[in-house]
Amino acid sequence: MRRYLYVVLFLTGFFSYSYAQETVSGVVKDASGQTIPGATVVLKGTARYAATDLDGKFSIPAPDDFPFTLQVNLTGYQQQEIDIYELTGEPAEVVLKTANVLDEVVVIGYGTQKKGDITGSVASVPQLALKQPISSFDRALQGAAAGVQVTQTSGQPGAAVSIRIRGGNSITGGNEPLYVIDGFPVYNSNADASAGVTAGPSINALSSLNPSDIESIEVLKDASATAIYGSRGANGVVIITTKKGKAGQNTLTYDAYYGAQKVLKKVDVLTSARDWALLKNDARANSGKAPYYTQAQIDALGEGTDWQGEAFRSAPIQNHQLSLTGGDDRTRYSISGNYFKQNGVLRNTDFERYSGRINLDRDFSSKLKVGVNLTASKITAQVANNGVVNALLAMPPTVNVYDANGKYTYQSEFETPLGNPIATLEKEVNQTKTYRVLGNVYGEYTFLEGLVGKVSFGADAINNKQNRYVPSDIYQGANSNPTGKASVGTKFSSTWLNENTLSYSKTFNRKHSLNVVVGYTQQAFETESAIAASEAFVTDQLEYNDLGSGSVYSQPSSGSSAWALNSWLGRINYSIDQKYIFTVSGRADGSSRFGKDKKWGYFPSAAFAWNISREDFLSNYKTISNLKLRLSAGVTGNQEIGQYLSLATLNSNTYFFGGQTYIGFAPNRIANPDLGWETTAQYDAGIDLSLYKNRVNVVFDAYYKKTTNLLLNVPIPYTTGQSTALQNYGSVENKGIELGINTENFTGAFTWNTNFVFSINRNKVLTLGDGANYIISGANIAKVGQPLGSFYGYQTNGLFQTGDDIANLPTINPATTKPGDRRYVDINGDGKITQADDRALIGNAQPKFQGGITNTLSYLNFDLSFFFQGTYGNKLFNQNKQQLELLTGQQNASVTALERWTPTNPTNVIQRAFEDPAAVNTSRYVEDASFLRLKNVTLGYNLPKAIASKIHASQVKVYVSAANLLTWTKYTGFDPEVSRNEQSTLTQGIDYSVYPGSKSFLGGLSISF
Repeated sequence: MRRYLYVVLFLTGFFSYSYAQETVSGVVKDASGQTIPGATVVLKGTARYAATDLDGKFSIPAPDDFPFTLQVNLTGYQQQEIDIYELTGEPAEVVLKTANVLDEVVVIGYGTQKKGDITGSVASVPQLALKQPISSFDRALQGAAAGVQVTQTSGQPGAAVSIRIRGGNSITGGNEPLYVIDGFPVYNSNADASAGVTAGPSINALSSLNPSDIESIEVLKDASATAIYGSRGANGVVIITTKKGKAGQNTLTYDAYYGAQKVLKKVDVLTSARDWALLKNDARANSGKAPYYTQAQIDALGEGTDWQGEAFRSAPIQNHQLSLTGGDDRTRYSISGNYFKQNGVLRNTDFERYSGRINLDRDFSSKLKVGVNLTASKITAQVANNGVVNALLAMPPTVNVYDANGKYTYQSEFETPLGNPIATLEKEVNQTKTYRVLGNVYGEYTFLEGLVGKVSFGADAINNKQNRYVPSDIYQGANSNPTGKASVGTKFSSTWLNENTLSYSKTFNRKHSLNVVVGYTQQAFETESAIAASEAFVTDQLEYNDLGSGSVYSQPSSGSSAWALNSWLGRINYSIDQKYIFTVSGRADGSSRFGKDKKWGYFPSAAFAWNISREDFLSNYKTISNLKLRLSAGVTGNQEIGQYLSLATLNSNTYFFGGQTYIGFAPNRIANPDLGWETTAQYDAGIDLSLYKNRVNVVFDAYYKKTTNLLLNVPIPYTTGQSTALQNYGSVENKGIELGINTENFTGAFTWNTNFVFSINRNKVLTLGDGANYIISGANIAKVGQPLGSFYGYQTNGLFQTGDDIANLPTINPATTKPGDRRYVDINGDGKITQADDRALIGNAQPKFQGGITNTLSYLNFDLSFFFQGTYGNKLFNQNKQQLELLTGQQNASVTALERWTPTNPTNVIQRAFEDPAAVNTSRYVEDASFLRLKNVTLGYNLPKAIASKIHASQVKVYVSAANLLTWTKYTGFDPEVSRNEQSTLTQGIDYSVYPGSKSFLGGLSISF
């Protein structure tokens, strides 16, 4: 009994002490006197903390000893310290000042740095860009960061985009940047996340990450910033940091929006059945044939079918997010769940994502910290067939969507085989499902003050399954009897990563600052895939779910591949009096992808920054808040070439002997033990300038980079048994300037901020090696002395007219050329038009400059933002227009056909109708694709705190938003912001059968408790 009495007395004393412990209270305000909620107040030197409430007030237990110091922190403000010498009973008042630009912390490779200490070129993407209704965060880079070009490859919901940072470096290798998501490096190769069954645009592997989960995006552009990523830094690095929990701020937030989309525009084609019938007869007459329609039949034709009008729809888009963040002095957490659904503007196309994320950090002691970042998602998409947009444009208006029995019309009745695109959209199954888990766990241990070791392990697993079923009653299933053909594909890709780093930070004599990072990393990837297919099913009911019930089997296929990368890395930052900053970094990478003699690559960099504004001679210039000069140079690499390309490989082949089938193997590649890295040397000079107490901030960069040892397929002697081999030949250069301006135009009750970015990049092929001068691919050419993305074809100079001496004028085929046919420029003056001598450069897909401007205004509880983005000087090869101006009378035609050449209308622009013309790549189809677009406009209203508190909410915001609202352009296609070929530098700028873009209108709600 006495023992229990002791326990009771002890607990009573303990709680009495705790209850009696004195506290420090206070309030936190900004410079205008407004209270600040959510600021963190820390008892310096301890783990004890508090957070300010909605009124900016805090209370924190006081220590036993005086004096002590309180540190007050909040993102966007300078840290303030207040010394407490005694408890007076009066609340302390802390005033936070807006953070100095140089004190803002940004994420860099393997660490963080204050902007004032950065020597490289690093751009931060504004948070506003992430609040657009987008399926993947990489779309948010569009117009948001100088030097970053984002090209839409398809308007299909969830489809990939192509990104170039400071231009394209490689011709056949990868040009996409490296993404580092919470420390895990990811190269966005959609081939690694596609089973290869669906006939449509690839779904973006990065769309598995919910944009609403992202806290910040930093773009590393120059060699000083990217060299620490070595072999994968040549194309730039995009660092993604997801939202983390904060001690003392337990918040439950629900965000949602719902809206509708419609197609940006329709292409002008003939929709009048009568107009098309006249074109049909005209084409037959010019081909020496009798009319297809009598005048009575033409008069009896109705309005005709608007195939685009039948296919496009108003499509809903919605997003719902629930997140919970908070923590205490030892544990911080952030948990979220998301549902996103975007229906496509084309019938029966969509994208749906379920995702969840958890970020957890735990301080086990003052020295040991452990954390985990984990994201899981499921994506499902119904994809539009690659040929469906072409069919919508090419299907004649005289063909009906439905036949007399109410069933889908099977195909066009005319010579060009065109299936009913509405039937294809509605009845073909073209589905892809992707499951992705991406995460890592890390531990940090502080050995002594400033010396921190970190070990992390991570994994990225992607499981993709694709299903396709084509019923026999649509055109694409015509060859399957009695019913349908089905195929199923699976692909599982996994990556594991281990990183081990040691960092040391120390300030000597309050003048010299040193930060050192060294590390060793290892990463490995493997993938397995399989495809099976069969056809001739008894019924359509089972679709792709019972391949065994098909009576005709297709040959199955399967495969696997792997690669590994081992690396050593290091970086030294040294600062003298915060004026002179030196950075040296480097990485050594050993990659399995290269030849046995070239597996290791070494990528050093060096940089210097001078904070001129800290010099005494500028101390009296109050206009200049900050002025910094940056210089950097370094080498980075590119390993994105695929696997096993340095090795001699065999390929299976089918042979027939004596009526029997045999499988054998034959060489399909010769070994190249000297196959090595593409390397990019880059030089950068930059100026960071802040004026008028940081209200005007300017960042300017000029750069030059040269990529050598390009990975090209080079012709080799046929005696080797092969025609080409992958070798290191050739070089490409990029040079340009970048400008970013951020201004605070008005402050106070009414605020107005502007963010402007502008960039110019000039690209040129320097050499292609071994005497080669060009590489031609369709309408594109890579030519020495010219930029990548160039178009190659004939220059046109009007039409032949009646009375022209055609026999003595330069033509492609004098025997068949007649008045009304197109004329071409005789480049070499030999009196004839030939491919070898008369094709020339006819345009380029790269813009002369690009930019974006964002304005954000707020007054009382209202806020308004609008974002313009555009490019100038870039061209597109409009292959859709090329096909629609053939004027064959076998497929639909552009509305320009109404102005075609006839003996009574001797125009000099649109050629005559003819049944069998050849499609020729000419300057006629290279169009100016410059544009200015109102990318996003949002109007929001924050409920007053007094009203929000009645439902126990800390914040309630409602808003309306529109995306892609207005576009100013001369381009005649669906969208000037497009390129058919995904992530290709050689064949960029082609617009053909691309799913068109859309504009959206939505309303949203954000509420926090």
